[in-house]
Amino acid sequence: MSFNMSSLLGTSNVAGLYDSSSLHSLRGITDSYNQSISTVEEQDDTSFDDIFQSAMDLVNETNDYTNVAEQEELNYAMGLSEDTHTLMIAQQKANLSLQYTVAVRDAVIDAYKEIMNMQF
Repeated sequence: MSFNMSSLLGTSNVAGLYDSSSLHSLRGITDSYNQSISTVEEQDDTSFDDIFQSAMDLVNETNDYTNVAEQEELNYAMGLSEDTHTLMIAQQKANLSLQYTVAVRDAVIDAYKEIMNMQF
């Protein structure tokens, strides 16, 4: 559930609405993903279960961000909140989280295809 925020704000450039603290909170998402990826890479004896659990945590976190964004959209649409910054930040977090999840999924699928093409 999303809608065109630029029509509500009367501008097509919503990037100017973010201040440095908003952008800092968005960068926190990438930092947390990079830390979780580097943690998995540093472990030599990582089992499949650990990697799978890490991927499931990523999916659950993405779901949480999406739920928060949907709730913010509903609050804004019903007039319970007039804070467009919070709405835009929640939408960006959900969007970035989904993009990272899809990128991880694509990497796993590519690795699987590469393994299936190996000949012994």
